[in-house]
Amino acid sequence: MVVASSGVDQVLERAVAQGVAAGVVALATDDQGVIYEGAFGKREIGRDADMTLDTVVWIASMSKAITSVAAMQLVEQGRIGLDEPLSDRLPELAGIQVLEGFDDAGAPRLRPPRRPITLRHLLTHTAGFTYDIWNQDMGRYQQYAAVPGIIECKNLTLQTPLVFDPGERWEYGVNLDWVGKTVEQLSGQSLEAYFKEHIFGPLGMDDTGFVIRPEQRSRLASMHVRQPDGSLVAIPFEITQEPEFYMGGGGLYGTGPDYLKFERMLLGGGRLGGVQVLRPDTVQEMSRNQIGELTVGMLKSVQPGSSNDAEFFPGMVKKWGLAYMISTEVAPTGRSAGSLCWAGLGNTYFWIDPTRHPLVLDLFGQFERAIYARVSS
Repeated sequence: MVVASSGVDQVLERAVAQGVAAGVVALATDDQGVIYEGAFGKREIGRDADMTLDTVVWIASMSKAITSVAAMQLVEQGRIGLDEPLSDRLPELAGIQVLEGFDDAGAPRLRPPRRPITLRHLLTHTAGFTYDIWNQDMGRYQQYAAVPGIIECKNLTLQTPLVFDPGERWEYGVNLDWVGKTVEQLSGQSLEAYFKEHIFGPLGMDDTGFVIRPEQRSRLASMHVRQPDGSLVAIPFEITQEPEFYMGGGGLYGTGPDYLKFERMLLGGGRLGGVQVLRPDTVQEMSRNQIGELTVGMLKSVQPGSSNDAEFFPGMVKKWGLAYMISTEVAPTGRSAGSLCWAGLGNTYFWIDPTRHPLVLDLFGQFERAIYARVSS
């Protein structure tokens, strides 16, 4: 089924005209194929290049679901268990401590964690790692210890302490970068090479990777920041192309159509066309609540210049599976209970509704409502 595009187009065209975003690429699919696709606006504000379906963007934390799939392939093969101490595979994890605060001189107070970190902890963001964007103590620690920011992709970046003991709560952080390290350790391949061989190649995701090819640069969208008057301005921004480690938590570049192939694979129980990337039971397990009574809360920004506060569906109890957030109720947009989603810092968003097959965060909701309205009509 192809969704009548007029209402969806109008939502996105209006948003670009009002300056909500410089440009937008939006796609939707069911288990049979693409039901909507559209591109509006410009790749960079004030420039001539139109936003097109093949525009290359930094997908940021939408990388995390891909890294999770890579890890679950290795779990399927019996190469690693979800609940074994991960320091047995990654010795550098053994020295990670818990940050309890700072002394009167400003030095961090650290202690060993009460239990070992596991792959399940990392996949569910319950290991104790965090990001300095949303945790003031971590920002203070990184400044004290001269730890570079995550987008610099230096090994030292990952040597930050936990902010709680593994398993005690949910907090968003560098967990999937450690998962990427685990995939590299077990496979003997770089994350770039592993993804190409086991995910991107089989799915035909030829425009996705950590390294931007010269040909792709002509299709690359710029990053923008919003000025105090609400206008957008382009900024120089690029994940380092010669990293010390490939950032499994947020280093990938790709296109909308490529990511839709990845989502269709998950929607199809791990299969797309004739390619089986994961077993159906693995995909089902990834989509179940893995954090028990813990809940996914708001990401409260402590760096307003880098991120606003972020929360999907305030007031709704949200859970986490082994790759994404799980909605526990029917959402105001029409999304079903049990739907899966996440997003990236560069205003990239996805959601998967396994039961229905059918400012920027507000725009995402409007697009979603328009899609459901057309599917249901």
